[in-house]
Amino acid sequence: MQPLKTYVLSIFTALICAFPHITYADTIPSPSGDIILTVTGAGITPNQGDALVFDRETLMALGMEKIETTTIWTEGTQSFEGVPLSALTAVLNVTDGTILATAINDYTVEIPFSDAVSGGPIIAMRHNEKEMSVREKGPLWIIYPYDQSARYRSDVIYSRSIWQLDRIQIVE
Repeated sequence: MQPLKTYVLSIFTALICAFPHITYADTIPSPSGDIILTVTGAGITPNQGDALVFDRETLMALGMEKIETTTIWTEGTQSFEGVPLSALTAVLNVTDGTILATAINDYTVEIPFSDAVSGGPIIAMRHNEKEMSVREKGPLWIIYPYDQSARYRSDVIYSRSIWQLDRIQIVE
């Protein structure tokens, strides 16, 4: 019986190592670096005061994806790397509502939870392999895979592509 226990434990450990974001939801640590994203609102589990805050490392630990696409703000195909919006909403343990995404200058857009799907938008942290500065629309920019589907090439979707993102509020 002991070998079976060891085998099951080995598989479980391998899964946790391969997919750390699966168990991350309940244990997001308070960041040690500069905070780049603050999440507040319904259903979140805070890690600092009444907010869930992320530094670059903590946010990257949710898992990164790359999107190569053209945009209306840049020339030619661009490469963006960041956390899928679906990964962020998964760790929030919230399944519906509205995401209020706010930029450094207090500009706010509404993003429906229905946008937070696998293969959908990312919270980009890198543009063409470089971290984005505030001057370059960073530190965070919501990027949709615009070239993937015509549904991502509309004024509504472009308006949701907020740059200089620093806050998210979840409202029901």
